[in-house]
Amino acid sequence: MATPWKPLKGYEMVIGLEVHVELKTKTKIFCSCKTDFGAPPNTQCCPVCMGFPGTLPVLNRQVVHYAALAGLATGCTIARYSKQDRKNYFYPDLPKAYQISQYDLPLCVDGHLMIETPEGEKRIGITRIHIEEDAGKLIHDPEQGTLIDCNRCGVPLIEIVSEPDIRTPQEAVAYLQKLRAVIAYTGISDCKMNEGSLRCDVNLSIHKPGQPFGTRTEMKNLNSFQSVQRAIEEEYRRQVEAVERGETIVQETRRFDQQTGKTSAMRRKENANDYRYFPDPDLAPIVTGEDTLDTWRKELPVLPDQRKARYMADYGLTAYAAKQLVSEKALAEYFEAACESTAAPKTLANLMLTEVFRLLPPESAAIPVAPAHLGRLADMVEQGDISAGVAKRAVAALWERDQDPDAWVEAAGLRQLSDPELLRSYAERAMAEHPDLVAGYYKGKANLAKALMGAAMGMSGGKANPALLQHLMDEALEKGRK
Repeated sequence: MATPWKPLKGYEMVIGLEVHVELKTKTKIFCSCKTDFGAPPNTQCCPVCMGFPGTLPVLNRQVVHYAALAGLATGCTIARYSKQDRKNYFYPDLPKAYQISQYDLPLCVDGHLMIETPEGEKRIGITRIHIEEDAGKLIHDPEQGTLIDCNRCGVPLIEIVSEPDIRTPQEAVAYLQKLRAVIAYTGISDCKMNEGSLRCDVNLSIHKPGQPFGTRTEMKNLNSFQSVQRAIEEEYRRQVEAVERGETIVQETRRFDQQTGKTSAMRRKENANDYRYFPDPDLAPIVTGEDTLDTWRKELPVLPDQRKARYMADYGLTAYAAKQLVSEKALAEYFEAACESTAAPKTLANLMLTEVFRLLPPESAAIPVAPAHLGRLADMVEQGDISAGVAKRAVAALWERDQDPDAWVEAAGLRQLSDPELLRSYAERAMAEHPDLVAGYYKGKANLAKALMGAAMGMSGGKANPALLQHLMDEALEKGRK
């Protein structure tokens, strides 16, 4: 388990997250350029997304659709009327020197997510979700200098802004994991943090309880759960030590260095008026009708929290097991498909949490074993046909070459013996062949029962159902005592 966060010198941290999610549209937000990941530099851009004079943007309707689905999935109110604004700033990877975003009339407002903490469930508010375009990418080459790739210019994003409700690094990670799962369930993004389709900015300040919030700093573009936790812990420590030295915290944007584990200043943090927001004159307002919203509501899948509650109620799973199984939509769908082939959902869940999760590669939910085959293995364990150890070996074997699990167990000669009469004969034979162990057991040396069990298990070639054999051995020893 992760080490619980502990405050330093009585300072509390206050955290808000801004999460940028790349939408899974085929084309960009204002033009018909493709959004394929990994294309050669500057091969997916045009005069519109590069901001050439005289070009006009045309809003991709699918972007509004997807953003609204994100809002509905997080309990937001969807605005019937919203608009797009120009956010003005100069940076090398922003060719037209302004970003089209949303300022005072965002598409989605007032949502929330529930996360689990050691103290129980906690509500994290979502202030807003708005649509915007991505900027390009700077590539720093030691020989050629800094190069600009404009492929990412105009890729559609939603920015999900939380309330400053988060108080520990663990809560921040729990919120981000929950948000990633919910968004991935809707199908609007692949949420691959390693490819930058989900990245996080962390706003953090410190204060002592009862005092006003301190000045916040922002750490940009964190792209893993581990980075988020480490960056928060380090920036919190830096701010506490600075305040204790009598220094003033400056509102600024900072960078987190993965190698050193330190944060460093990038630039002073701008305020809204510094961006000189104004409505984009080339784009009409976004008007969303009730009929359209009703259609979009019907598209929402069963979300993680709903699935988790059902698994606990229908299958008797623990909250932990259910949470792990719904963490990815593909995993949940696989579990449900496998449940159709088994009468032992708890054993199935255990196989998935141990063996399947162990074998799954990072950033993948593709399981090469047919759901019906894993369901059958769960039944075989439950019925005593195979041991848990054999089930572990079977999952690994089927992972390499999927096949009928009964056929694999028979071919490997690993089917467990569960005939009570046969196992009782092994127990009685072990006692008959080891009278010294039996005598010692009756004199109070209870651990000698293990030696007798070992002898009986050996007679079965190691295939005896251990629980049943133990029960029959106990019965035989009690009977012999009389």
